[in-house]
Amino acid sequence: MKDLFGQAILDYQNGNYSEDIITSTSISEEDILPLPYLFRSYSEMPKLEQKALDLAYRKVLDVGCGSGSHSLYLQEKGLDIKSIDISEGAIKACHLRGLKNTEVLDILDEAETFDTILMLMNGTGVFQELKHVTKYLTHLKSLLKPKGQLLVDSSDIIYMYEDEDGGYWFDSNKDYYGELDYYVSYKGEDEEPFKMLYMDFELLKNACTAIGLKCEQILEGEHFDYLARITA
Repeated sequence: MKDLFGQAILDYQNGNYSEDIITSTSISEEDILPLPYLFRSYSEMPKLEQKALDLAYRKVLDVGCGSGSHSLYLQEKGLDIKSIDISEGAIKACHLRGLKNTEVLDILDEAETFDTILMLMNGTGVFQELKHVTKYLTHLKSLLKPKGQLLVDSSDIIYMYEDEDGGYWFDSNKDYYGELDYYVSYKGEDEEPFKMLYMDFELLKNACTAIGLKCEQILEGEHFDYLARITA
């Protein structure tokens, strides 16, 4: 991976902002992801993210922290926050922004335990594909302290498959319509495509129930998205 996402975040942090990230998926056209959006304050965040931050308590793990905006808010509130991401550029930017506990780390390699685990901005994307969900949830379960919670958001993207007649079309080669190939471009360079999973709430709930986790919907967003709290 070229880490174009991390490069863009680091450019913005270092005052070298000249253009935005371009994203697309296997079922959608190119879209612009403005870099300033990744550096938003609490007041600029969607209600789902605000609610998740309001519910976070004690020792917190921010998975896929990106530029660190969620972590910074919690650190300023006095919480014990650890921020991890597989992007070296993103973690460098987090360090420059003043986050005290950051690490380039895949969630499957995390070994500490936490009272709150945050997975935001389509947190189920970390699972990549449906076949990996049980593996990830089982590991996340092992990272929760007694009475700990996992706060994760995602979207039911079935609406993206609706045709003009009100029916739905699906790729028969996919196990689930929420499995997408995700593409990132920045400053004329293309990142290697990677897998991204969007899960509808009932599917996430069923996956949790199968391994002894409780999953409840905390808040519903304005566009088919939701925030879920998962506990043991």
